Amino acid sequence: MDFQGIHDHLKAADVPGLLKADAPRPPNPEDKKDKGRAGDPFVEVDPVQICEFMAACRDDERLRFEILADLSAADPSADSEELWVLYQLLSITHRHRLMVKARIPKEDANINTIAGIHRGAQWHERECAEMFGITFNGHPDPRNMLLPDDWPGYPLRKDYEFPEEYHGISCV
Repeated sequence: MDFQGIHDHLKAADVPGLLKADAPRPPNPEDKKDKGRAGDPFVEVDPVQICEFMAACRDDERLRFEILADLSAADPSADSEELWVLYQLLSITHRHRLMVKARIPKEDANINTIAGIHRGAQWHERECAEMFGITFNGHPDPRNMLLPDDWPGYPLRKDYEFPEEYHGISCV
């Protein structure tokens, strides 16, 4: 099934949390500020309903997204007031993919864990927590795995300022 078929099925099945779809498009020649959009098509999901959405994608026989191929986050800009949590789903059964985006506010960066739906999400969520400061509510093991517990800030945020020193060690 192609992206449009997946999106149509999600709408017809009234999958909880589905907000909209976005596909790549060329720039608008009449609007010089419009650069178009490259990349993969994705569906945008209400972060409050991410668990219901992911469970429906996994359990629906026509979709069968049984593998979470990737979970990451992005900070669109230092001035942005939101972070994006990005999920890449894969169906081995039907040989199709789906990219899912949930937008969360930087000031209250939290979203429910999907580790109960896709166990592989545990490591990805821990990395996003450390690098972007996102709290994954209900995560079974939220310990840091990359940075010391007292590391200042979140290194992959665009507004991050690298420390000049950490416990007497120069960082520059």
